[in-house]
Order: sequence, then structure tokens, then C-alpha cells
Amino acid sequence: MNIAGSASIFLLTACILSYGLTGAFAASGSQEVPLSVESNLPAYSENSEVTISGKVRDSSLSKQPTPVVIMVLNPDGGIVTIAQANLDSDNEYSVSMVAGGPLWKASGEYTVKAQYGAQKGETTFTFTGGSGSRAVVPEPEVIVPEPEVIEEPEVIEEPIIEEPEPVLIAEPEPEPEPEPMCGTGTVLEDGKCVAEEKGGGCLIATAAYGSEMAPQVQFLREIRDGKIMATESGTAFMTGFNQFYYSFSPAVADYERENPMFKEAVKLSLTPLLTSLAILNYVDIDTEQEMLGYGIGVILLNIGMYFVAPAAVIIAIKNRRK
Repeated sequence: MNIAGSASIFLLTACILSYGLTGAFAASGSQEVPLSVESNLPAYSENSEVTISGKVRDSSLSKQPTPVVIMVLNPDGGIVTIAQANLDSDNEYSVSMVAGGPLWKASGEYTVKAQYGAQKGETTFTFTGGSGSRAVVPEPEVIVPEPEVIEEPEVIEEPIIEEPEPVLIAEPEPEPEPEPMCGTGTVLEDGKCVAEEKGGGCLIATAAYGSEMAPQVQFLREIRDGKIMATESGTAFMTGFNQFYYSFSPAVADYERENPMFKEAVKLSLTPLLTSLAILNYVDIDTEQEMLGYGIGVILLNIGMYFVAPAAVIIAIKNRRK
């Protein structure tokens, strides 16, 4: 074989090996999902702390950062809580919540859905309810074989007079300090009583007013937790409303952060809603009938302000032009 033939075979072999290595590296790099989501434990019981974390592979919104929206659904598909988490410098996020409250009732498999812009991720965990301690997976029992007993020849020993052992008086153990008793609406975390989180946040109002601590956002939260969810009919209404509201609110909140003109328009449109809900601060809602009455009245008032009144103005303008 001449030198030209040997060189051709060597180059062909090198090309085949480099192509295989390139395909292997490409395959290994494509295993990472665009948005990962996972829980710190596979199962939780009532009042356990649930930690949801993950990572965004490629943040396409790095110029205009936006939080990751985390939604937890019960086995029936109902929303039990909504949370937001900002990305750190490594494009990772983490959020903690307590597995308990009026919406954590059914035991079974709960679904966690995360969304970051157009990227979505999903995972599941089991909620057992009950005593409040975390579920522990039993370890397999290890059977240790008993050692064989080898009989030794008997040895006659002289009796030994044993000295009496000294009696030890056990010191009393110190009594544990009593844990603080938390009142209604608070839970014990790290030895302190903190406010219990109920439901999710108002994404559209938070994006419009710039912060969850804005007076308008706090007002909406107080009306929801103190008035509406204080009754069973109000809790049922909020469960159905959350399923509809959180189907589109993350996209609207992202568009508010990107478009200042749209943000001001949303802020202006929220003013009639805040005004109508202020009526609930001046009435006492103690029964289900009162909740239904005032709730239906506020809904009809908002329909009149947002739909009937603009339609009447448009019709009047058309009649004048004719």
C-alpha cells in the first residue's frame, strides 16, 4: 500500500471518530429541560413545609426579568396555592409553603406547575394529611443471622465474692420549654408565630402598582381573606374564580411589566373595582345568606360599571350623530 492510500484511510477514520464524539456531546447537552421543577420530598403530611425549586436553562427574559409562577393543584384539579419566585444569578429559583389550610383537604397526588414566560415545567408529590409530621418511608428490615454457639468445656472456678455496686442517683432531666401558642391566622415557624398564607397573590394588581406591599394590593388581600373566605360560600367562589383568573393573569402581568402604557391603563381600569369592593368594609357579614347577598350585589355593580354604562354611552353617541 502506498503513502497516499494510507493517508486517505487515516483521514477517513478521524472524520468518523469526530462525528461520533460530536453527536455524543450534543445528545448529552440536550437532556436538560428548559424549565425544571421538583419538590424536596416525595410526600408530605398536614402542616409540613413544602419546598419547590428548579432552574431555567436559558433565560430569554434576562433584559426584563420576570418571576417564575408556581401553581399547586389538588387531585381534583383545583388550585390550592399560587406563589412567585425570582431567579438568582444561576437562573435557579426556590419557594417554600405550608401544606395546610382550607384548600388542603383531599389526600392524594398533588401537581406542581411552573411557568416562566413561554417555558413550562411540572412535577407531583403526595399529600397524606393527618398528624402534621412528615411522611417517612420505612426502611427495609435487615435480618442478621444469629451466630452459632460453640460449647466450651466446663471450667471449675473458685467462687468470687463480688463487691456491692454503688447506687447511682439519676439527676432529673430538665423539663422542655413550652412552645408558644399561636393565635388564629398565624402558624409556628422556627419558634415564632407568623401570618398564615391563604391562597395566591393578585398578579395583575401587583404588576400594576409595582409591589405586593402597595396599599391597593393589601386592600384586595384583606377583602379576600377577611371577608370572602370567612364563609364556605365565599371559599367555594374563590376556588372557582382562581381557576379562571390564574389561567390568563401571568401573561397579563408580564405584558404590564413590558409595556408602561398598558400598565397605566390596567391601573385606571382597576379603580372602579376597588371602589365597589370598599363597600364590604362597611357591612357585617356573619352568615352565608349575607355573603351571597352582598357578593351578588357587588358583582352586579361591577357589571354595570364595566359593561352597561359604556354600552349606554356608545348608544347615546350614535343616536346624536343620526
